[in-house]
Amino acid sequence: MEKWKCTVCGYVYDPTVGDPDGGIAPGTKFENIPDEWVCPICGAGKDMFEKE
Repeated sequence: MEKWKCTVCGYVYDPTVGDPDGGIAPGTKFENIPDEWVCPICGAGKDMFEKE
């Protein structure tokens, strides 16, 4: 699975880990995260992430 990096703060979304605090279960592909999800560090939207 591909990792995605926030271009604002550098946070890396790793689908094997997910974002449990944000309600995203481990194993969730970035494409399947709801559009309203935001970076857990800086609050940037999904559109501010790029594939690593």
